[in-house]
Amino acid sequence: MERHKLDSIDMRILAELQNDGRITNVELSRRAKITAPPCLRRMRALEKAGFIKGYHAELDPKSLGYEVTGFVFVGLASQADADLKKFEDQVRSWPAVRECHMLSGEVDFLLKCIARDLSAFQSFITETLTAAKNVASVKTALVIRPTKHEVGVPLDAT
Repeated sequence: MERHKLDSIDMRILAELQNDGRITNVELSRRAKITAPPCLRRMRALEKAGFIKGYHAELDPKSLGYEVTGFVFVGLASQADADLKKFEDQVRSWPAVRECHMLSGEVDFLLKCIARDLSAFQSFITETLTAAKNVASVKTALVIRPTKHEVGVPLDAT
């Protein structure tokens, strides 16, 4: 399936799955206004085409003992492609980093990190991140409180 070939039924299926990944196929087909067998075929086709990347449970970090969320702005000494890829590989190995985005502009990367407490966050920054080869600058911003957390993409399902 190509993006321009998604019809309103596909969009309803995607919207419902994005809202509730645990929905049964019977309920999904009811909401999509089609019968269950074609609904399942469409869902599998959407998965195969890459529109659906996966299913997961959204966990509450604070309930699991992660009290600190911080954003880290990282500047590298070299932006050569090999150096960028090496840094990205390192980032993938750090459990504290939950998201990593390469940016244009003043900084090279934005990291979203979580930690059990401020001490653990500081240790990660000083002992791991700033010690990494090619890291030239690090600036942090601690989250006081989240104002909006919307997963997925905005879909206009009709």
